[in-house]
Amino acid sequence: MHDDVDVNGSGSQHDATAEGYVNGENVDDGTVDAQGDEEEDQDQDQDPSRRKRARANTTGDSLPRGVVPKLENHKQTLPRDVDGFIPGSIVRIQLENFLTYDWVEFRPGPHLNMIFGPNGTGKSSIACAICIGLNFPPALLARAPDVREYVKNDRSSGYTEIELKGAKGQGNLVIRRMLHRNNKSAPFTLNGKSASGKEVSARMADLNVQVGNLCTFLPQDRVAEFARMTPQQLLKETQRAAGNEHLTAWHDTLISSGKELRREQELVDADRDQLQTMEERNANLERDVRRYEERRALEKQIELLEFIVPIKEYYEAREKYRIIKPQQRAAMANLRQLEARNKPHLEMEKALTNELKEREKQREDRKQATRRKFKQMSTKWEENEELESKADDIKNKLSGLKKREKDRLTAMRTHEKAIQECEERLAKPPQTEDLDDLNKQIRELAQNNNMTRQRQQELQEQQRANIDKGTRCKHEIEQISRSLQQLDNESHQRLETMKRSDRDSAEVVEWLRNNKNKFRMEIFEPAILCVNIPNRAYAQAIEACFGHSQLRTFVAQCEEDYRLLNRLCVDTPEALGRKARINTWYKHKDESKLQPPPMSPEELAALNFNGYAIDFIDCPEGLKWFLCSDVRMHRTAIALKPNSVDTDRATEIVARGPGATYIVGDSAFQVSRSRYGKRLAQTAAHQLGQLRHFTAAAVDPQIRRNLQERLSEARHHLSLIEDEEKELSSSDKEIQAAHKAYKDAHDGLAARKQKVIDAQRALQNTRLRLQDAQRKLDKLKNVKPVDVERNALKQELLTLASKRISIVRAYVALMRSAIEEQEAATRAGLEYLQVAANKAALEALCKEQKEHIQEVEANARKITLEFKAAKDASKRKLEVSREKAAEMDDETREKFQAMEANNEIEAKSALEWEAELQQRREDLDMNTNTNAGVIDLYNKRKAEIDALTATIEERQTRMQRIEQSITAARDNWQPELEKLVNSIGQKFSAAFDRIGCAGEIRIREDEDYDKWAIDIMVKFRDHEKLQLLTGERQSGGERSLTTILYLMSLTEEARAPFSLVDEINQGMDQRAERAVHNSLVEVTCREDSGQYFLITPKLLPDLNYHERMKILCVNNGEWLPEEKGLGNMMGLIDGFVRARQGRANANA
Repeated sequence: MHDDVDVNGSGSQHDATAEGYVNGENVDDGTVDAQGDEEEDQDQDQDPSRRKRARANTTGDSLPRGVVPKLENHKQTLPRDVDGFIPGSIVRIQLENFLTYDWVEFRPGPHLNMIFGPNGTGKSSIACAICIGLNFPPALLARAPDVREYVKNDRSSGYTEIELKGAKGQGNLVIRRMLHRNNKSAPFTLNGKSASGKEVSARMADLNVQVGNLCTFLPQDRVAEFARMTPQQLLKETQRAAGNEHLTAWHDTLISSGKELRREQELVDADRDQLQTMEERNANLERDVRRYEERRALEKQIELLEFIVPIKEYYEAREKYRIIKPQQRAAMANLRQLEARNKPHLEMEKALTNELKEREKQREDRKQATRRKFKQMSTKWEENEELESKADDIKNKLSGLKKREKDRLTAMRTHEKAIQECEERLAKPPQTEDLDDLNKQIRELAQNNNMTRQRQQELQEQQRANIDKGTRCKHEIEQISRSLQQLDNESHQRLETMKRSDRDSAEVVEWLRNNKNKFRMEIFEPAILCVNIPNRAYAQAIEACFGHSQLRTFVAQCEEDYRLLNRLCVDTPEALGRKARINTWYKHKDESKLQPPPMSPEELAALNFNGYAIDFIDCPEGLKWFLCSDVRMHRTAIALKPNSVDTDRATEIVARGPGATYIVGDSAFQVSRSRYGKRLAQTAAHQLGQLRHFTAAAVDPQIRRNLQERLSEARHHLSLIEDEEKELSSSDKEIQAAHKAYKDAHDGLAARKQKVIDAQRALQNTRLRLQDAQRKLDKLKNVKPVDVERNALKQELLTLASKRISIVRAYVALMRSAIEEQEAATRAGLEYLQVAANKAALEALCKEQKEHIQEVEANARKITLEFKAAKDASKRKLEVSREKAAEMDDETREKFQAMEANNEIEAKSALEWEAELQQRREDLDMNTNTNAGVIDLYNKRKAEIDALTATIEERQTRMQRIEQSITAARDNWQPELEKLVNSIGQKFSAAFDRIGCAGEIRIREDEDYDKWAIDIMVKFRDHEKLQLLTGERQSGGERSLTTILYLMSLTEEARAPFSLVDEINQGMDQRAERAVHNSLVEVTCREDSGQYFLITPKLLPDLNYHERMKILCVNNGEWLPEEKGLGNMMGLIDGFVRARQGRANANA
């Protein structure tokens, strides 16, 4: 399959020059032929590469000061050659394996070139080839950012070859760029020789080619970007494209110089602030210098006083030492005399102390011996008490022997009587039945009853089975009955219908009905279930009010329930065992935010409406908030009769507000307002759909018959079960009677058996009582005689009495010994008291002497301490004085010697000199401490102030030069810019006037030259004001129209050798497109106009045509020839004409 790119209906794959006819005029035409696939748009948001701008100088040429300006980047359009081409214009384009093209070559004209053809044939690929082939960044195209992606699919390499018109008198420039899909390298050749990208870019700058300027090269994917350019960007791009070639340099100079001026001004301001601060600080330093000198004088005085004070203190300490030394010697001699006189008394006191300790020991030994005797006496007394208690017990036993013998004889008689009674009973036992015979009868009776029990169990099993069958049968009858009732229940039918179409919602409904207690308030089921329409005539209109999801929405009345419902059913499988997909709704109820109905009740009645949709339904009260807030049923008017309502009048009334819907018969009318322009009212009408949800589904008769048949069978089965139950009840009564007879017989035999067992048990108990009585009687008969026991007790009593006599004798002996020990202890105590009295008298005498010695000793110690303190103080003051003397300078030492010679030192005491020293120190503290280097700092800062003053003067001089440079550049730039903008503005306004709109071009000034801008002001409607063109405010067609008119207005002033716009007419209406085309032809086909490319997928009929324009038609098809050079449409026409002339000549 091949795509043929043809020019004006002709096809050629090599030479693009041919003859064609357009509107009956002879046209120099070109042919473009291509082979390939449909174009693939590869849009990516890539910003164009931004050029770096050199820092501007003060002469307005963006170059360093002192350099002669070179304006290679601001070339004026070169003069046109004899063939009509301006240097830099495109003479020929050849492509191979580029985007949609296998191979193509065509030659554009020197003026307007209109390239058109169907979408996808490769029109925009030509713009891509120009950009990439001339070494401009692919990002300018807003398509693929990598040149490798422009190689045709399934091809490994390709190339672009563009021939540009050379300068007058020079050859053309042929630029070829090789493209490789698997290699980032895309090398160039210039006129067949290898070249670098920089060389190509330099040649483009020489020819003033401006592919990177949206004002001269506007690809299809960047049309909207032109409107989104900031006004500042628009001004810069306009300067580059048109007007004086120095405009951009002047503007750059103003921008950079303005920034430099502001920077210098900021530096000067900062320097001035710093200068002021430094001067203030130096003024402060002058005061510090004076304070420093005063402080030095005080320090000298303090230094002298610090030497005088310790010298004076030393003199005073030395004098005190000389006075106290003899006093210390006398006090020590007196102390030694008193101590020698008191020594004999101290030795006698020591001897008495030793004797007193010995007497104390003897007295304690006597006390301990007495205590031991008393303890032994206490032990003997306790032994006697114990023997006395035993004797009392024996006496009590002797008195109880008689009573015990009497009780033994009575017990023997009682046991003999019991033995006699038991023997009599055993001799005459009662008559009883045979126990084995009774047991045999009971076993036979139980055996017969087991058969009856087995029959009863079998009967009970039958009864239970019969009851189960009856229960199941009744349950089946109830289910069938409910199913028959549900066939007539509309809500149930809707739920069954929902199960078929929305399983999740139906299961959630059933779950909600069983779990209402989980929620704080009622959760309303979907409207399809809980909304009823009493009057079926309104069903179709009511159903039309709902959207599909609104019919199946669960409505919560509080946010807590809304979140809980979503968590249990939607977010987690907690409720259904899986996550359900359902619609839920909650909105805080605030009826003040509801839009009011579009018509009042009076207007509703006047227009023959029956009412609003909300009036014709029955539903829970809480659900009405959803129906009004979300479904807006309170704003949907309904009229059942088709022709009863004036729809025009109804639309007019509804359009007063934001719009609404009303229903008339089986038609719905939706009234709204346009979001654009005058926001006129719009009405959309449509037929109501077939009623699907609010109608009861038809019941299948076969289902009803099947249910009724099942009901009849179940009831018949139930009657059979009831008959069987009666038979089983009769058999059960017979078994109950047999069981009662068995029970009576069994109870009688059991009573007789128990009587025999009781008689046997009574005989056995009698035998046991007989044996027990006989044993007790034998025991009583074998007891010892009373006399023997009485004699033994009396003998034991005599033994105890003998022991007590021995204890009393020992107790008396101990008592006598204790009296002797007590007498000895008393004597020792008296001797101890005598020695203690002697010692006390001697201690009183020694105490008086000791106190006197202590007073003398304390006085001596005090004098000694004072002596040592005076001696140490004297030495310490002497050392301090020597240290101070060593630290003093000669001046201070001489002054001290003069004062000493004049007895000035002796005139004051040390305390007075110390007070004077403290006074000087306080004066020094009042004088702020100043750094010793304050003088150096003061002089250094003064030098810095002088240097900074010179710097400020230098900066001010530089600022004057910059201001002069700015003034010079602005005097050149502003008039030229205003001239250019006025020229563009006049053409722009005239172009807008021709299409019945308004437009202006304005310059917006600012203190910052970087913020100067061009504002495009447009107005497309009579009632509007001029508005700034932006990428958001105007529609796409309005932006396209403004863009092409601005570019047309710029064309006459443009300096670039060629310009290109791609599909700029998209979105325009026919009137605007025709006017734009005619203006474009008029502007671009003038003799002095440059080359212009207009790419478009369509053209209107009967457009203006000019002989300088060239039309390039891009055709495609499946049957293009493979061989290059074939398929030239104009060549085919010429061949056909020659062949027809040849046949005519032959016939002639």
